[in-house]
Amino acid sequence: MNEFEALFRQAGFASAHEAAKFLGYSEKSIYRWRNGEDAPREAILRALRGQVSTKQSLGAEPAFTFVDLFAGIGGLRKAMEASGGRCVFTSEWDRFAQQTYHANFPDNREIAGDIREVSAEDIPEHNVLVAGFPCQPFSIAGVSKKNALGRAHGFDDETQGTLFFDVLRILDAHRPEAFLLENVKNLTSHDKGKTFEVIRRKLSEDLGYQLHFRVIDAQHFVPQHRERIALVGFRDTCSFTWNDLVLPDKSNQKISRILHPEDGSETPESHYTIGPDAKISSKYMLSDKLWKYLQDYAAKHKARGNGFGYGMVYKDSIARTLSARYYKDGSEILVNHALFKNPRRLTPRECARLMGYDEDFRIPVSDTQAYKQFGNSVAVPVFREVARIMRPHILSSINSPAASEEQLVG
Repeated sequence: MNEFEALFRQAGFASAHEAAKFLGYSEKSIYRWRNGEDAPREAILRALRGQVSTKQSLGAEPAFTFVDLFAGIGGLRKAMEASGGRCVFTSEWDRFAQQTYHANFPDNREIAGDIREVSAEDIPEHNVLVAGFPCQPFSIAGVSKKNALGRAHGFDDETQGTLFFDVLRILDAHRPEAFLLENVKNLTSHDKGKTFEVIRRKLSEDLGYQLHFRVIDAQHFVPQHRERIALVGFRDTCSFTWNDLVLPDKSNQKISRILHPEDGSETPESHYTIGPDAKISSKYMLSDKLWKYLQDYAAKHKARGNGFGYGMVYKDSIARTLSARYYKDGSEILVNHALFKNPRRLTPRECARLMGYDEDFRIPVSDTQAYKQFGNSVAVPVFREVARIMRPHILSSINSPAASEEQLVG
């Protein structure tokens, strides 16, 4: 038995398909490595060793506790749970996102709404604070829209920008061992870097956390170009390094991995797929009017030398970034379909796969709400990997002599 096969079994993968999803490689590659026909890269073996180590160290009891703020549909929660965390508090204001969250985390307590109305004292003690704080005030699209409307953005936006300060007040009140924050790549350059400097100073200098940040492209894990910044902080000095991150080769990602096969190999689901072969419903095909509009729009901007237009994907393509506006026309990711006259949108299930959610993830809301939710979500595998390399440092801080003394004093 070769090392890959041994690690494959120790990691507890049920199939080559499951391992392929975890590693970001094709099932064909998994079979070759298991049979000893090819030797995998050392990075692949390191990823498997890390998975085995995590699996072996996870017991019946949670390794640490965390709170899930601005939770959306629970992408960061899934990432933290994969490393042994237990969620003790959730905050999410959107009622449709709450509906999806409850459907997938039925053991969760009542979801708090507007975090601004929640006192820090009412939030349970926790080891890690997790937050995908609203990114609209800092994103390129959000800034452009607010400029056009003559509205303030960043920390001057009274409705969303200052929600970051709710993260700060909860960190200050509870002093958890670590935090994981997520935002758009543009956070570092917003307002010529001034916004990010405020964030850095507040977290590092005012609250005293050891801050690490990195922009990661989800294309390492899913067939989508999606760059997001991860901000990781530790209360105590530790040896955390981004060098421990295992990022699969981007070239192995193909959009075909997340598309409905339409060959009867999957069970028809809701109105997404129909018939014994689970064919995609024609409702996802663009109307003649919308398809003509998108073609004319693209041609107009091409003539002006702009890059605006729809994004067509084929089986070997990589998708553009899925956005919350996908429900409007699907223009950023249109699928060429042999049996449809016009291209089609992704189905919500395909969007779930594109964001790295498991097949059993429930989608209890309308297509419109589902598109918004997945467009606003994190790519789960990216932050599952971030949580994996955070785990040993979280546990070290929890089990340190200083932490034990603090608990005794408390």
